[in-house]
Amino acid sequence: MSHENVDPDIEWTEASALASPALLGAAAGLILGEVMHDNARRGVAIGLAALGVAALMPLAVSGIVDLINGPHSRRGVQRRIRGIRDAGDGFVETQLEDAGVI
Repeated sequence: MSHENVDPDIEWTEASALASPALLGAAAGLILGEVMHDNARRGVAIGLAALGVAALMPLAVSGIVDLINGPHSRRGVQRRIRGIRDAGDGFVETQLEDAGVI
C-alpha cells in the first residue's frame, strides 16, 4: 500500500473523524442486511456504531476546547492580552542595570 497520497498535515482527530462514517455505514448495513442471525447482527452493529461515535469524540472535544479556549473566546482574549503585557517583563530593568543606572 502506497503512502504517497497521505496528507501529513491531517491531525489524528481529523483522521478519526474520517473513519467514523465508514464505521457508521457498516453498522447500518449490518442492521439492514440479513447476512447474519438477528442477535449476532444486532450485537456487531451496536459495536460498530459505538466505534463510529467514539471516532467522532476527539473531533467533538477539540471543537469544544476551541470554543472555550480559542482566540475569539473570552479566555483566549485574556490570554493574548496577558502575553502582550508579560512580553516586556524585566526588559527595562535589565537595560537599566546593564547601563549602571540601578
